[in-house]
Amino acid sequence: MQTRETPRPVLSVSALRKQYGSTLAVDDISFDVAPGHIVGLLGPNGAGKTTTINMILGVLAPSSGRITIEGYDVTTQRAQALARTNFAAVYAPLPGNLTVRQNLKVFGLIYDVPDLDTRIETLIERFDLQRFRDAKCGVLSSGEQTRVCLAKAMLNAPRLLLLDEPTASIDPATARDIRGMIRDIAADGHSAVLWTSHNMYEVEEVCDRVLFVSRGRVLLAGDPKTLPGQHGVASLEELFIQAANEPLSFGTQTA
Repeated sequence: MQTRETPRPVLSVSALRKQYGSTLAVDDISFDVAPGHIVGLLGPNGAGKTTTINMILGVLAPSSGRITIEGYDVTTQRAQALARTNFAAVYAPLPGNLTVRQNLKVFGLIYDVPDLDTRIETLIERFDLQRFRDAKCGVLSSGEQTRVCLAKAMLNAPRLLLLDEPTASIDPATARDIRGMIRDIAADGHSAVLWTSHNMYEVEEVCDRVLFVSRGRVLLAGDPKTLPGQHGVASLEELFIQAANEPLSFGTQTA
């Protein structure tokens, strides 16, 4: 009898630590993200989420531990690992004095995207940006800028897509559209998605799995639809608040 092989994780984080002097910002975090999966990285401000993402992106060097992207070590094989990665966040807007197409052109050249003009046109259509092709990014609405950032993040067809609060500061209808786009990105099975958000509704709607981080450690991990019931609460938001306020009542987990 044949069994289906479990696909190799796109992202593997093992015993990751980051220390600043006496402050331990990330404390022995381990988790994997498989292709086609959306994993939510949750926790209160200061929990270590952004520090973890910055280490995955190679912006920060870990104090110890290992990060691999498709088997490439981010520390020792940085170019190969980051070529398979991209990123979008509301706090990292694209240059506002460049048009949508100019921004995509610049970042496409940085990533050495083959047949770049065709790729740009494909993404402009995919993210419904035809009307804004020649508009400067600085005059676009928050939702329109988010779509441009997602298009930028897909230029190199990344195996790992990192999204830090992608729907913050946009209206509910636009946020719903963005969530749909991200689900479609994951659904083709090519990309793994790591998503941070404080919106528990969208986390439950979009994510296959969640990791609750507090004080640099993973306290909880599991399916966002069933995890609250396993801990005797009615909703993911209640569980989030409990984990944020009473982290010592939960044991550290390996995700």
